[in-house]
Parts: sequence; structure tokens; C-alpha cells
Amino acid sequence: MAVPDNSRQSLIPNFLYTSSISPSTLLISNTSNPTLFSSSSSPAKVHNNFVIPAPNEPLGKIEMYSPRFYAACTVGGILSCGLTHMAVTPLDLVKCNMQIDSVKYKSISSGFGVLLKEQGMRGFFRGWVPTLLGYSAQGACKFGFYEFFKKYYSNIAGPDFGKGNC
Repeated sequence: MAVPDNSRQSLIPNFLYTSSISPSTLLISNTSNPTLFSSSSSPAKVHNNFVIPAPNEPLGKIEMYSPRFYAACTVGGILSCGLTHMAVTPLDLVKCNMQIDSVKYKSISSGFGVLLKEQGMRGFFRGWVPTLLGYSAQGACKFGFYEFFKKYYSNIAGPDFGKGNC
């Protein structure tokens, strides 16, 4: 069964990657059914490459293992760990309250209700600042130091042992 030619689109949403290359210029490789992307009954031309253009980087290209690379890893760790743990602070508060007083906080949903009734909306985010700061520091160290020491120890081990790990 042939698929219409207009179905030849990238699996990656267009709004994520803007480029001057259109989906019709992408090269398809290793297709077991050459007529899959052809609207006619003749076999489609199959290439040996599969190319998806890289997204535009607004601050320019970051060179691997440069100070900007390590700074980007550190900022990524801060954002990923700090913000996600801060976002689940209300759930953590309810969990801790359930452990302390299981009669009053019977379930997660009733725990949220009791917390809202007793402390208001401010009660949901009690303790978010130390959570944000602590997990941001943890994420910065995990992501930044991991990349630094991965490169450092692969250089010590030499090119034969560190080749596949960096």
C-alpha cells in the first residue's frame, strides 16, 4: 500500500526545529519497503544517509569541553533538579504530614484538602526556598562535575580506554 507523498514529514515537530531545509529534502536510508514514501507504483529512490538539521542555537555553537560547555551543563543541572523538586514540594509536604499524623491526613487527596483548609495556599509551598537552593546545588554539581570528570578521567585512561565513553 502506497502512502501519499504529503505524509513525508519529520517525526520531530516543526515548531521545535526551524531550519531552511524542508522535510522533502531529508534523505531516507535503510528502508525495507522502497515504495513506502512514494505515491507512485515505481520504487522510490533510497539514499544511504538520514539527515535531520540541527536546531539553531541562539547563543552560538558551544564547543565540547569548553568553559561554556561546563557552564551550560551546570545551568542545566540547576534548572532540571532545582525546579522539578520545587514543583513537587506540595506533594512532599502532604507525604510528610501523612507520616506524622496518619489519622488527620488519611490520603493524598484529603491531605491536600486539610493542608489548604488549615494553612491556605501559602501552606503548599512552605519550605520551597531551601528545597530549590539545595537541589539546585546538587544538580549543578551532578551535571557540571560529571562532565568535567568524565573528560578528565578519560584523558588519564588514554585514547584506547576512553574512546567510547566521551
